[in-house]
Amino acid sequence: MTNLESLMRTSVGDHDGVGELRVYRAYDRAAAPAGVAFIDLVVVPPGSSIGLHRHGDDQETYVLLRGEATMRRGAAEFRVRAGDLVVNPPHGVHGLVNDSSDDVHLLVFEIAPITGGTPS
Repeated sequence: MTNLESLMRTSVGDHDGVGELRVYRAYDRAAAPAGVAFIDLVVVPPGSSIGLHRHGDDQETYVLLRGEATMRRGAAEFRVRAGDLVVNPPHGVHGLVNDSSDDVHLLVFEIAPITGGTPS
């Protein structure tokens, strides 16, 4: 068993974004099951952002657990709120800005392509 507080790290200017994020990494590629690149709980304070970025062959998904923000995926910009699920496809540009007055809590997981055969 692990407590989230023991996993917390601070990320400043994530992907050239603004402000400081609190990131709790539950799994990463080195220790995760095959196909999982990472699983994070990310807290984005008001005025902070995850800058525009892309991930090679990996697919990254945001699950909004709390709050609301502005999401950008490709050329589209749209509002997201608690309960929304946003799939960021491989090689797709995406980012998020917390332009609200409350923290945004995201479950972020990235799935790596499986090489060397069919997953079981």
